[in-house]
Amino acid sequence: MTDALRVGQVAAAAGVNLETLRYYERRGLLARPERSLGGHRLYPPQVVTQLRVIKTAQRLGFTLKEVADLLEAGAHHHGVRRRPAGLQARAADKLTEVEQRIEDLTVIRDTLQRALDAGCDDLLECADAEGCPLPFADLA
Repeated sequence: MTDALRVGQVAAAAGVNLETLRYYERRGLLARPERSLGGHRLYPPQVVTQLRVIKTAQRLGFTLKEVADLLEAGAHHHGVRRRPAGLQARAADKLTEVEQRIEDLTVIRDTLQRALDAGCDDLLECADAEGCPLPFADLA
């Protein structure tokens, strides 16, 4: 493999640290690299793109398990058997999940803002106060 990259080169080019690279190998997100005669890992150049894809998918909210499934689906893209749902279906599911989290976080933000506006400074006092904006009663 004449255009092979060593572990440090791959990590630098993809913007990840060495431990992340090794962790992805252990998780099966990256194929085990070939080794040089001296035992150094040698990666094909396309692994840099694969790492960038993994990190981008994580930033979009996909778990490493979900990323592995997406990579697996893409690997079987040209196979004879019907492949599992790819990016379109999974992105739609993730979008629904993100929208729900945004809704939940909006409720939290608004509640915290009401607590600040009400001057709540002591949780126990606030819980007993008339018109406390915190949802203590919802927990009962």
